[in-house]
Amino acid sequence: MTTPSGGSTPDDYWRRPGTGADAVPNLPPAAPPSGHTSPPPSGPASPPPDGHTSPPPSGPASPPPGGHASPAPSGQASPAPSGYAGPPPSVPPPSGWRPPVHLQPAPPRRLPQQDMADLDAAEQRSQRVTYGFGAAAGVVMVVLVCLLCSRVIF
Repeated sequence: MTTPSGGSTPDDYWRRPGTGADAVPNLPPAAPPSGHTSPPPSGPASPPPDGHTSPPPSGPASPPPGGHASPAPSGQASPAPSGYAGPPPSVPPPSGWRPPVHLQPAPPRRLPQQDMADLDAAEQRSQRVTYGFGAAAGVVMVVLVCLLCSRVIF
């Protein structure tokens, strides 16, 4: 962990860059020369190299640090207010519109008939096997408990 040195306060370590007492104000970029006709960039600005981003402007721009606002140079329009204008309008599809259907699935097939007597006989056989394994495990457990108890008593 680094500790602040100099005339900074203990909270400066936790503040975003550019919000401390010795921060440089966030000024807009300089205006292009008068002969320049390319439109201003409309894409998002690249983040600062340290990975932090500044919050978007939420109101009128603050005046320059000189204490007075300079008027727009003649021949140039004042900058448009920036902000989110909302999503573009959407047009609903016409009523009754559906995507085209190209393939119709085949109807479901019929299952074969079930032999209920055969199913009952198979279930009874599996039940007997389950009970047999349970009985064998129970006998083994009783023998082990008897052996352990005989060791403790004698």
